[in-house]
Amino acid sequence: MNILVINSGSSSIKYQLLKMPEGEELVKGLVDKIGLHGSFIKNERSDGDKVKLEGDIIDHQAGIEYILGVISSDKHGSIKNFEEIDAVGHRVVHGGETFHSSVKITDEVIKKMEECIDLAPLHNPPNLKGITAMKEILPDVPQVGVFDTAFHQTMPAYSFMYAIPYSLYSKYSIRRYGFHGTSHRYVSQRACEILGVDFKKQKIITCHLGNGASVAAIKNGVSVDTSMGLTPVEGLIMGTRSGDLDLGVLTYIMRKEEIGITTANTLINKFSGVLGVSGVSSDMREVEEASMKGEERAVLAMDMYNYRIRKYIGAYAAALGGLDILVFTGGVGENSETVRREVCKDMGFLGIEIDVEKNKLRGKEALLCSGNSKVNVMIVPTNEELVIAQDTMNLINS
Repeated sequence: MNILVINSGSSSIKYQLLKMPEGEELVKGLVDKIGLHGSFIKNERSDGDKVKLEGDIIDHQAGIEYILGVISSDKHGSIKNFEEIDAVGHRVVHGGETFHSSVKITDEVIKKMEECIDLAPLHNPPNLKGITAMKEILPDVPQVGVFDTAFHQTMPAYSFMYAIPYSLYSKYSIRRYGFHGTSHRYVSQRACEILGVDFKKQKIITCHLGNGASVAAIKNGVSVDTSMGLTPVEGLIMGTRSGDLDLGVLTYIMRKEEIGITTANTLINKFSGVLGVSGVSSDMREVEEASMKGEERAVLAMDMYNYRIRKYIGAYAAALGGLDILVFTGGVGENSETVRREVCKDMGFLGIEIDVEKNKLRGKEALLCSGNSKVNVMIVPTNEELVIAQDTMNLINS
């Protein structure tokens, strides 16, 4: 079974074609700058064939048409025609309280997804554009929606509720939803497979650290807490997002700077985080490099970044009543020896102790803990596309 995985953003579409159930990646790529000057598609086949094609890509439907054309082309494709695509799996950011798991996409499902737009106005509309475009072009191919928020729908009310008037929750569904759920699900399950332990009997903390970042507490196979909230702003310090912030700070800034809601929202989403503190970049590699050179604000940004992760690990170990496995994933989590070392430093009281030499590994599955560590500390590279393909296959076959 060939499954095409689509991750449709506001001006881009990421894609992968996987052969299932083997999980073999046949081709992957990116359509970028949709509706903008200089739009293009990059396509990379599993045998190493790479191509970048430039052209006018006016909307998401044109982008989907480009993808299908390239992956089925004689020169750069991996299939002969569209009929070899058995199903399409879509990443959808927000499923609200409606979607607790992945679902086959129907007209009724699309209506319910549209009702979630208010919860993710920047993400869900382009996700829906990808679904609509694919439905127009391949109407007979089944589609599946896989939601970032679904894995965290197991959180108890005392974990997901905010201490605001309950009427606001009732009216607007204002609560913590969490994100990166597909990643947290994959790496926690994969960690248990590597260790040969029962996923449903473990206390696990997963740290998805990238430009966006979140931590999840997983107990006996279900998510019980996570750091992101109603939106992806809450929680850890990120590339450009502030993470946890006293609401009074925001209203104070708005009053002092005489800015409105839209500008304030841009401030905490686009100009804060390690970029705002360091003044260097939102790219952790560049901030790390600047901190190693002794640039004061970069050092401060790194210290804040690592400290916030440590705080969440401590809090979630308490929430779980102990800790068996600590997983690092995402671009930073998989590749930054420095971040992992600083996060785990002096955490022996929790049973966390990493081996300095093992910690030098990058981007591959590995155990990082020393022989004295009571907690299994691991790198598990995430594979959200594989999870989307697996869910799609399972739903279609059922």
